[in-house]
Order: sequence, then structure tokens, then C-alpha cells
Amino acid sequence: MSEKDSWFIKLEDSGSSGVIGIGEAGPLPGLSPELEGDFEKEIEKAVEAFNKANLSINQIPGTLHEMANWVLSVTEGTSASSLLFAFETALLDLKNGGERLIFDNDFRKGKSIVINGLIWMGGMDQMLQQIEIKIQDGFDCLKLKVGGIDFEKECDILQYVRRKYFKQEIQLRLDANGALKPGEAMYKLYELSKFKIHSIEQPVKTGSKVLADLCRSSPIPIALDEELIGKKGPSEKEELLGALNPKYIILKPSLHGGLSGCSEWIDLAEKQKIGWWITSALESNIGLNAIAQFTANFTNPLHQGLGTGKIYSDNFESPLVVERGKLRYSADLPWLIEL
Repeated sequence: MSEKDSWFIKLEDSGSSGVIGIGEAGPLPGLSPELEGDFEKEIEKAVEAFNKANLSINQIPGTLHEMANWVLSVTEGTSASSLLFAFETALLDLKNGGERLIFDNDFRKGKSIVINGLIWMGGMDQMLQQIEIKIQDGFDCLKLKVGGIDFEKECDILQYVRRKYFKQEIQLRLDANGALKPGEAMYKLYELSKFKIHSIEQPVKTGSKVLADLCRSSPIPIALDEELIGKKGPSEKEELLGALNPKYIILKPSLHGGLSGCSEWIDLAEKQKIGWWITSALESNIGLNAIAQFTANFTNPLHQGLGTGKIYSDNFESPLVVERGKLRYSADLPWLIEL
């Protein structure tokens, strides 16, 4: 992927002297169901219905769950995760004065969030170079994509990290994106486990019959991501978690029901003692800012996946700063947004 499209919802209250709330809808090609249809028409329909409702800022509900239901009602049933996330963010931004303040918590006041360093899939030399840079930059948790190159070479990369940085506490996470074939998945998981792997994300394709067995028997803790897409309502989500019982789930608001949907996943996971962390899904800094502030609402010591803000050549300038393996909000830096 060399480029990615995002759409932005701008909400303005007529009595607020030009205060504007902004939210980002950034569905991922190949993963977001809303891209299977005409997403722009869906946005236009939702915006038109929202404008026709002639709403007041005082009508914005107080809780995320209430807000999500309100948005669905006002927009006549729009349920696309990325679009719901955009409306939630724009409403919260507008309600809080249009200053990209989504949640008033310690992150906005300067407290950092520990994040993993993402190693993009590529040739062996390219991946090794990325690893060197991330570790020099202070990251102590790396997430590597696997399943895209020769398996032996992927093992060589992991062995290289463990041998070269044996004195450092480097946490290694893997993301297979469903690339392992069911018949060979367990063998490969045992081979990969030799390198002290923290977790592996979505080892086989969604809906695979072997996934429950892998979650139960894998020597590497299984984390689910794509498996959660499209699951709606607490009963459907609870059923999936109960049937598969993964060690972790990984939540992306743009894919997993917006902020409200992710909040629901977190509640259900914690009841079943399933760990979780939150990841951005290649949003611009507008979406990343909202996800980071949402993440800071929870007490979660795990590394979060919020380090994607620097990959774009035309991203919005923002107060988001990545340094020494952490993401923080610097009040000294401005937002520069032109939409």
C-alpha cells in the first residue's frame, strides 16, 4: 500500500462562533466491509440525514454508548465502523470546544503512552534495517509482520534480534494477518516460539476451523484482530470470545465499531480475563489523536499500537510526538489543519 484515502466529518454548531469538530473515517482496503459498496454515497446519505435533523450541541449524549445509538438513529442506521468513529470523534471534539480535545485526561496533559515499533514487511535486509533504527530510537517492543517472505528468513530475522540484543529486554510481537496455512500453523508456531515471542496476531484466516485449537494449544499466545470485524452487539461479541478464548484481542476503532464498539469489547474481554491493546489503523493524525486520547482513558500497562503517524508524506501537523518508544501530546506544538 503506497497511499490511503480518508474522509473527514466536520460539524459546526451555528451558535458557537465557528467552533468546528472534526472526525476521520479512514476504512482499510481489504478489511473494512464499508468499502465493498459505494462508501462516499453512504457518507453523503449520513451527512444529509444528520443535517436534516437540525440538532443542537446540547443534544449530544453524555456516554459513548448513548452517542453511538444516537448517531445510528440520526443518520438513519449508518453502521460502518469508520464512519461511526468519525461522527463520535467530531461530536466529542465539537462538544469540547473544537480544539481536538476528545477526552480530557492525562494524555492531553502530557503523559506518554508506551507503544510498539512497527516493522513493515519487506526484504530481509530492509526489515533488519528497520529493526536497528527502532531499537536505536528507544523502542523496547517491536511488532513484525510475518508470512510475507520465506519462513526460514523470518526465523533468521528473529534469531538475529535475540542474539544481537540479548542484553536488552526487547519484546517481540508478530502479526501474521492470517497468512499461516491451517495444516502448518501449529508447527510454525512452535518454531517461532523459540525466539521468546510475546504474542502472534491472527495466525490463520478469519473463520478458520483450527483457530479455537490454536488459541487453546499454541505455545505463543494468540491475539485476535480481523476475527473481531463485523461482530455487533454484546451477545455476538461475548459468544466469539467464549468460543475462541484468545489470550489477547487487538482493537481498532475504525474496524471494530468505533470508540463505543471498542469500549464494549474491552468490557467483555476484561470479564473473561482476556488481555487487550489498542491500535491505530493507518489514520491521519486526526484519527490517531482521538484513538490515543481514548486509549488513555484506561489503565493498561501493555504497549499500544499507536506509532503510525509518521508514515505519511502529507499528514496534518499536530502536537503528537513519538520519542523513545512513547507517544505524547505536546501542548507547545500547533494543529495545522486544512480541510
